[in-house]
Amino acid sequence: MPLSANDPSHKSWLDVPANSDFPIQNIPFGVFLTRDDVITIGTRIGDTAIDLGALHQLGYFKGIDLTDDIFLQDSLNDFIADGRKTWRLVRNRVSKIFREGSDTELRNNDDHRDKVLFSLDEIEMQMPVDVGDYTDFYASKEHATNVGSLFRDPENALMPNWLHIPIGYHGRSSSIIPSGTPIHRPIGQSKPGDDGKPGFGPSKLLDFELEMAFITTAANDLGKRVSIDEAEDHIFGLVLFNDWSARDIQAWEYQPLGPFLGKSFASTISPWIVTLDALEPFRAKGPEQEPKPLHYLQQQGKKNFDIHLQAIIQPENGEENIVANSNFKYMYWSMAQQLAHHTINGCNVRSGDMMGSGTISGPTKDSYGSMLELTWRGQNPLKLSDGSERKFIEDGDTVILRGHAEKDGVRIGFGDCSGKILPAHQF
Repeated sequence: MPLSANDPSHKSWLDVPANSDFPIQNIPFGVFLTRDDVITIGTRIGDTAIDLGALHQLGYFKGIDLTDDIFLQDSLNDFIADGRKTWRLVRNRVSKIFREGSDTELRNNDDHRDKVLFSLDEIEMQMPVDVGDYTDFYASKEHATNVGSLFRDPENALMPNWLHIPIGYHGRSSSIIPSGTPIHRPIGQSKPGDDGKPGFGPSKLLDFELEMAFITTAANDLGKRVSIDEAEDHIFGLVLFNDWSARDIQAWEYQPLGPFLGKSFASTISPWIVTLDALEPFRAKGPEQEPKPLHYLQQQGKKNFDIHLQAIIQPENGEENIVANSNFKYMYWSMAQQLAHHTINGCNVRSGDMMGSGTISGPTKDSYGSMLELTWRGQNPLKLSDGSERKFIEDGDTVILRGHAEKDGVRIGFGDCSGKILPAHQF
């Protein structure tokens, strides 16, 4: 099926500001609460939110095999489960409806437009999916090398398995939250001091992790696996992802079973899911893999995507400070490789499951995707524009992640993935 919605020549009759993350070539999917306190599935063009539930009820998706209530739900799980053919048909139809020069009745029907179109201040974004399971990978070679150098021997920074399999762990889906939700500093245990007793209290080493995450459809039954060639057919789209990390809690707990409370207190995602189809024009080759992966991980063609990423720290009532510039194309293990490996043992993946990339660090110091790396474990504090310094994230700080791909005059972005750190709850 052609991706007609991607045509870079298309313009919308809706207003799209210059450098918007959401031109008519994007058409992401999300869930929002309307001015009438109705939760609906929608999309966005420019600064206009579009109620897909109302659009469907008014007959604009005629000819596409959709249930009556497919967009009248509080999550995208069922729509995602309908598969790539349906996603493409809906996205192409939305593009046609809102394209400059289209002769659909919506543009000239005030009553329909009032039901379908909302300004951004009239809506409240919700979690786009009900995440059943969440897996976080560790797929950036630069990040894994930096962390290995910090905590182990720099000469043997990568563990022996790292170049052979996409490393991951199963995270906590209940604490995944949409952008804009504030987070209280977590409390927990930390490594013992000279007296041999563990510390206890609010984390002193609170960090962000600059990541992306992909959302899957129902990919395989238990006991079956997804091949590398079919993996992308089961990836609906991507979000920005901040895997907040309490480094002091993490350092004390992670041996021998890995991350636990140092990660599970909160993980923030951007609320609009940008489809893999919308990102198709921005494919990139990705790093050479040496040694050659085992046969089930061997992927042909351009396996990565050129998405510029930024991490920003904004002190309370202060200015934004860009602290990292990275790119999704740096990923050593691709999304398809991650999904193929995830299912090689027969693990079943369901609609709405989420897979985090792991921290995305580039080859230069300004492209590192966490404070742990940017300050080299606090040894080299970052100086902000107000003169203050940061070794890690402080109370009152807002961390903002942004990302976009750009080519042939088309910019496809994700909006903000932001969270403000509040003081720890009193124990």
